[in-house]
Amino acid sequence: MSVNQAESVGWGIVGCGWVARDYVAPAIAASANGRLVALCDVNEQALAAVQPTDTALLRTTHLADFVQTPGLQAVYVATPNVHHAHLVQALAAAGLPVLCEKPLARNSAEAAGMVAAAEAAGTLLATAFDQRFHPAHVRLRELIRAGRLGRVTCVRIHYACWTPADWAPETDQGTYQNWRILAEQAGGGAMIDLAPHGLDLVQTLLDEPLTDVAALTQQRVHGYAVDDGAVLIGRTASGVLFTQAVAYNCPDSFPRRTLEVIGDRGRALALNTMGQTPGGSLTLTHPDGWVEEVAFDPHASPFQRQVEAFAEAVRSGQPFPFSAAQDLHTMHLLDAAARSAERPVEQPAAG
Repeated sequence: MSVNQAESVGWGIVGCGWVARDYVAPAIAASANGRLVALCDVNEQALAAVQPTDTALLRTTHLADFVQTPGLQAVYVATPNVHHAHLVQALAAAGLPVLCEKPLARNSAEAAGMVAAAEAAGTLLATAFDQRFHPAHVRLRELIRAGRLGRVTCVRIHYACWTPADWAPETDQGTYQNWRILAEQAGGGAMIDLAPHGLDLVQTLLDEPLTDVAALTQQRVHGYAVDDGAVLIGRTASGVLFTQAVAYNCPDSFPRRTLEVIGDRGRALALNTMGQTPGGSLTLTHPDGWVEEVAFDPHASPFQRQVEAFAEAVRSGQPFPFSAAQDLHTMHLLDAAARSAERPVEQPAAG
């Protein structure tokens, strides 16, 4: 659906690092129902690096000026996690709908305060889980709903990357601080950064919540103070089992983005669909061994589809497809996983 310029939603971005610069801003620019009107970041170089170079676009280091931007109707928050709570509460108080990067906060207590602020202000809040909108995942959800996999028994995810202490996007070498490995900034390490995608995705695909979750973490390769890998296990309300391995210690050249859903009548395998980019593949293996290639749009950007869905909710007043309550539940799951990882593992008795 395309709307004219007067009806399109005016977006602002708070936090202009590489995610905003390389993915969010281009998605808004390409969207059918939105336009970018304002940017806010304490770093003037980061502000200047975000395109487009439209001279009418407000670029400011002050949030008070940002919220007063004429035509500002929705905000994407892409700052380090430590800033999510106070920014969302301030934006909600200004009556602005917010799409906030994952995780929603560093812990569920902060997230609950954000959800309460949005509810009190009567405005929209959602977590930016772009993988909900990847065409392969949308198609997989349709297959599950149609019973093509039969009764689903388990979901398995491997989602990993290589993130050493000095990691930076190639364009930011020498100027970028890797806040993702600083506990105070991020709230944790690989698990809090990567696991939310899988926790949300399994609940989205199956249309039911995870009710139990536990985790083990490791500090195996990089030597920083937070975890560089984790394994999570869980179970949904109906008894589907869930396993997820996440890591900052997996070289990028290795296979590291795998989503598998197994049922008693079929097995779906999505390769290289988890991440920020379009594409990947989706296959369905039948009980007789026949492997079917499942078609989906390989070019559609999950980021663009996400901002279009949020803008449509803002423009129309209709609910966003995924509620803040659902996102808060995912934060509770993350807290439960972190608590379980802190408990010592019982060693078998000698002899």
